[in-house]
Amino acid sequence: MPNLKLFVSNRLEILVQKLAEELQTPLSTPFKKEVILVQSQGMARWISMELARYHGICANCRFPFPNTMIDEIFRNFFPDFSEDSPFQPKIMAWKIMKLLPTCLKQPDFEILHAYVGNERDSLKCYQISEQIAYTFDQYLVFRPEMILAWEKGEENHWQALLWRMLIRDEKTPHRTALREIFLKTIQTTTPEINNLPERISVFGISSLPSFHMEVFAALSKIIPITFFLMNPCQEYWGDIVSDKEARKLERKLEKKTVSAETLYLEKGNSLLASWGNLGKQFFELVYNFDCEEHEYFEAPTRNDLLSFLQYDILFLRERLPAEKQNLPLADTSLEIHSCHSPMREVEVLYDNMLAMFEDIPELLPKDILVMAPNIEPYTSFIQAVFDNPENEAQRIPYTIADQSIKNESSIIKTFLSILDLEESRFGASQVMTILESPSVYRMFDLDEPDLDIIKRWVEQTGIRWGIDETTRVKRGLPLFSENTWRFGLDRLMLGYALPAKEEKTFHSILPYDQVEDSSVRIIASFLSFIEKLFSLTTSLGQARTLNDWSTVLRQILDAFILGDEKTEREILFVRTFINNLASIQEKSGFDEKIELSISINAFAFCSLTFSFLF
Repeated sequence: MPNLKLFVSNRLEILVQKLAEELQTPLSTPFKKEVILVQSQGMARWISMELARYHGICANCRFPFPNTMIDEIFRNFFPDFSEDSPFQPKIMAWKIMKLLPTCLKQPDFEILHAYVGNERDSLKCYQISEQIAYTFDQYLVFRPEMILAWEKGEENHWQALLWRMLIRDEKTPHRTALREIFLKTIQTTTPEINNLPERISVFGISSLPSFHMEVFAALSKIIPITFFLMNPCQEYWGDIVSDKEARKLERKLEKKTVSAETLYLEKGNSLLASWGNLGKQFFELVYNFDCEEHEYFEAPTRNDLLSFLQYDILFLRERLPAEKQNLPLADTSLEIHSCHSPMREVEVLYDNMLAMFEDIPELLPKDILVMAPNIEPYTSFIQAVFDNPENEAQRIPYTIADQSIKNESSIIKTFLSILDLEESRFGASQVMTILESPSVYRMFDLDEPDLDIIKRWVEQTGIRWGIDETTRVKRGLPLFSENTWRFGLDRLMLGYALPAKEEKTFHSILPYDQVEDSSVRIIASFLSFIEKLFSLTTSLGQARTLNDWSTVLRQILDAFILGDEKTEREILFVRTFINNLASIQEKSGFDEKIELSISINAFAFCSLTFSFLF
């Protein structure tokens, strides 16, 4: 009996019920964690709530992504394999950037030379390096045979040449090499690995590359691995073709003796054939492995348009024209809204949800799942619409899952805002936005009511932009200090020290005397913030090595960001990135000096790859 099981259903509710039944068998010890692989954090949250509903509690469960699990497996089998492998994209990007000056001189790299140009802008060089690093990382997973062919010298285009340069003196194996060693080890022996999970469940994932499936199938010799997969059709649909695919085949066969009719092309359901290509390929891959299969299909019973559509897909049939005439006309089970902007899309969604809550009294917000290919472009619109209802009774509670940590974290946004000041005008609103972050004003012993006082000071002292007159000169403007931060702060301090009812000047400075004696604490904290901000950010214009940037960025984080229980994870992410800069320099060998803008791009790249599934 194989240890690889497959549960298939057309309903997610049935799959999670089967998962709950499988997990009823306890692990050998309560200290072991259940491992459930998911494709998104939203799915992890839904599974945890459903398991809690079935079992009364959901505890001691992990929901890693497949790529994370593959790395853990390799670390268990190969102790020398680490998260800081030279073939991680964040390290590989710097290795590629170090090789670029040499590569661009060679005739096979004309494409890269044309992009970078003769000036070889450092930021542009890093950006193309990180894109190449990400592409190579994808090749290791999705094109392992191609990578192995490159290493044997079978191709000589610029990507193959660059890859051979990367691995020339590298002794650490990459993922593709580890997979080859892993599969050979599993086939010949049955190693005992104590740190592996006792069982692994893979739930609701729509697609996996053959790289992952081969590793999981081989690992099932040691531990049980169970897949819970959605399949909209209970019939075999691996041979169906869409109308577009059929026309392509017909054009190819025009000059041949074989006709399209003799191929007996199966169209099945046209919607499934057109939109289900990825799922079809995935199930073809899954069925190549020896597994114990359990099918739990359930036909829809409701008399509405969506149920008819699901029924046709389930039984792989195309509804006849006569049958289509009997479909319900006034049916809202399936609607298409064409909107002119993302904002309007969210507004229509909100209005429809309100209508649904009114029509279906037992419907709860937790029962509604809103999906999008990429939710991040909609985040600000969702917050604008759902956080500002016309009245409190129309407020719909919501959470947004699957955002990158960069866009989800207020700490990261604040940290990047401080770094952005280096090339900015130091506008009053920009500086005050940083101070208004709770992690910042708490660091300087300020409270939220104090911010209103400081805002009034900044506005009434005439502060607009620029640290001082030199900031104006750098931007090609005349040397004058009016409306700069120094000018406004001088007015504020003189107003507190020399109250003059705004009638007399002191060294051509008109004191701002609307400062109460009780405000000395606020003034001291505000000045401390401003002086630190200007001192640290004005020093960011100097080029530094990755190791030196690690020191400077750590100083900024420690000087301005005060964490708490809610922001601990976010601060840990930033601190980990900063600490890793020195390690990246050592592992990549890149010891050249770079500008701050490149470090910010590297931070954004790490924030993005932090949430990648593959």
